[in-house]
Amino acid sequence: MAHFTHHIFVCCNQRKKDSRASCDPDGDEALKSAFKKELEKRGLKPQVRANEAGCLDQCELGPVIVIYPQAIWYGGVRVKDVPRIVEETIVGGRIIPDLLIPDEKLNCKKK
Repeated sequence: MAHFTHHIFVCCNQRKKDSRASCDPDGDEALKSAFKKELEKRGLKPQVRANEAGCLDQCELGPVIVIYPQAIWYGGVRVKDVPRIVEETIVGGRIIPDLLIPDEKLNCKKK
């Protein structure tokens, strides 16, 4: 089997309401499911894979996904963003500026 062209890791971490932000506060994995459905709909499997990730430690910027091997970090991702991410980034190879977490904000625990 060929290597994945893209591997989308979707943070599905849940935290207590009194701690840091949570990427999947409802625990329904809706974002992960939306990516899986969109990839299936577009016939991008098995070249592209989306799966659940534990905490990506970017909680204050979430919900967060990261796309490898390109190392593209998107924050504030909503289900409604999934078709645009697949079309623009996965298919078109373009970065979406309004979702991109800049390098200087990664791992800094603040927006």
